[in-house]
Amino acid sequence: MSVLKDRNCLITGASRGFGAQLTRSFWEAGANLMLVARSQEALGTVARSLPRRIGQQYFLFTADLNQPSAPDAIIAETRKYFQVLDVLVNNAAVQGPVGPVWKNDWNEWQAAFHVNLLSPVALCRLCIPWMQERNYGKIINLSGGGGTGPRPNVSAYATAKAGLIRFSETLAEEARNFCIDVNCMAPGAMNTAMTETLLTAGKDVVGAKEYEQALKVRDKDGAELVRAAALCVYLASSASDGITGKLISAVWDPWETLQEHAGDLQRTDVYTLRRIVPKDRGLAWGS
Repeated sequence: MSVLKDRNCLITGASRGFGAQLTRSFWEAGANLMLVARSQEALGTVARSLPRRIGQQYFLFTADLNQPSAPDAIIAETRKYFQVLDVLVNNAAVQGPVGPVWKNDWNEWQAAFHVNLLSPVALCRLCIPWMQERNYGKIINLSGGGGTGPRPNVSAYATAKAGLIRFSETLAEEARNFCIDVNCMAPGAMNTAMTETLLTAGKDVVGAKEYEQALKVRDKDGAELVRAAALCVYLASSASDGITGKLISAVWDPWETLQEHAGDLQRTDVYTLRRIVPKDRGLAWGS
């Protein structure tokens, strides 16, 4: 299926783990790709694994999103090859320091927050005016564990992801009149380098619950990666037009049929972050 045929897509963190799966899935769907990661060698390895397809192109660019100049450099490079940008996928992320926040290295904590929140925000604000030129676009921001609830001992990552979700909801409203859809997607637990980081840190640092979950994830096959990438392809395609400002789970939500519920999604707060008040739980605490 070529549901992304002729669409120009920018993917960050494209060289390994879920980013590599995204690259393969978007390529199979017919997209032209600008692939960004820190390692030129790793990018080259992923790129060489892509089968040749007539009419499709990919380009590679190395950048470290911990550097404040990286977002500007990425967009400047992408503009050299793409006249228009259809899709931005903010996939790049780092685990950051593990353990109680008061024991974390503060510089490492800030660096993780920068990569996981500030850099995606910077790329969004640079891409929106470009997408406005043709009154169309898709932005997909990757959420993760801790985005919708507390995640002890992974505070930099979790805090940034929660912020990215609310930013995406806000940007979706700001960009709605330009037919630019902005969504977050939660891929679910996946066996990536982040999982290994938690296991290496050990149970005493990350906590028993987080450690046991990481063990289970490590023993899974790659089905979760493929399904999560398929959701991103859907959100990048015309099939999802008009669905915006949502956090969609690749694991739990019926995203294959979301277009059937587009009206409900547009007029309700389904798939958004909200504060729970007593009456939501059947509690009467006074007027």
